[in-house]
Amino acid sequence: MGLFDRHAGLLDAYRDVRTTGADPFQIRMERVLSPTEAVINGKKTLLVGTNNYFGLTFDPSCMEAAIEAIRAEGTGTTGSRIANGSYSEHVALEKEIAEFYGKKHCMVFTTGYQANLGVISTLVGSDDFLLIDADSHASIYDACKQTQAEVVRFKHNDPTSLDARLRRLGDKPGNRVVVLEGIYSMLGDSAPLEDFVAVCKKYNAYVLIDEAHSLGALGEHGRGLCEAAGVLDDCHFIVGTFSKTLGAIGGYCVSDDPDFDILRVTTRSYMFTASLPPSIVASVRQALRIVKARPELRTRLWDNVAALYDGLAAQGFKLGPEHGPVVGVHLPDRMMAIGFWRAMLDAGIYVNVAVPPATPNGVSLLRCSVSAAHTREQIDHTIEVMAGIGRQLGILDSTSKLRAVGGNR
Repeated sequence: MGLFDRHAGLLDAYRDVRTTGADPFQIRMERVLSPTEAVINGKKTLLVGTNNYFGLTFDPSCMEAAIEAIRAEGTGTTGSRIANGSYSEHVALEKEIAEFYGKKHCMVFTTGYQANLGVISTLVGSDDFLLIDADSHASIYDACKQTQAEVVRFKHNDPTSLDARLRRLGDKPGNRVVVLEGIYSMLGDSAPLEDFVAVCKKYNAYVLIDEAHSLGALGEHGRGLCEAAGVLDDCHFIVGTFSKTLGAIGGYCVSDDPDFDILRVTTRSYMFTASLPPSIVASVRQALRIVKARPELRTRLWDNVAALYDGLAAQGFKLGPEHGPVVGVHLPDRMMAIGFWRAMLDAGIYVNVAVPPATPNGVSLLRCSVSAAHTREQIDHTIEVMAGIGRQLGILDSTSKLRAVGGNR
């Protein structure tokens, strides 16, 4: 038996993808020019798939903060905070994130993936219950594999389904921890958080919410769905990432739990991973200041979201269920999605292609992510190109109405 025999189905599918042209999972950006443009295959390409929601990757103040930190403290920490200690920037960032959310405690991780993996797997033990949305991110599913808790899935964005599963647990001993996401990364839909929180209160369950795609985008101050839904104080743990709105890399968890700091000596993904380099921490601190000081970026983002979503819907595309920074375009099957993606790249627009098994319910998607840095002309150009390709591929008819496609929700 070969080492990769268990991946035989995926290997066959991947070979099919690679034999038909460019590999969508190994794109090389030869040069990134701005938050919205890069050189790919020798051609200037519009970026509509990078999660750069506020366009802060090229913000001059964030770049200068990173440069100054390198000059002052070098390029890296060369170890974990447990082994090599915390830099003053790490401590300052944790304080600022906690204050941003109005919480007492914060831990910063090297990636958002590690934040979910470490916190979730550490919070629950063999006598506890971990309840997760069926469409949860891979980092949440991987956290489930790291714990001895009983894992229970409930239907996507369905508080009634969660209620039924908590009710079935009855008076069994053990904590109940419910994991939700602010904005789901494939279809771009948000959780009915207020209803979920009401169910969790009914059964004395803890709430952990991943705000990776909603930090900055939702809420009056950009604190995410928990703020927008008015339940910030009811979310016991809030996890997020620096790699989307804040334009860098890293993750965090905030909480008011008085024993929160025990996670620093029990969470393996924190204890045994080198800490963030000073340059990243400095740029994130500055990006967080911008999120707080420039609410117009959030307004611009949502103006662009409306323009792209409504424009594609008007052309006849089937989209995710609601407006959001992630705009998922449903396509008939995997090979059609890959063909559409290649045609988009050939036309000078980069989006993401998402196909089973990485997608909910086996749907095939083109996944667009909107930025406040996009111009209206770039948004309009994206709609025009997608509509043209849709007609060429027979997905849209000549009058831009979506042809009936089996398998879509």
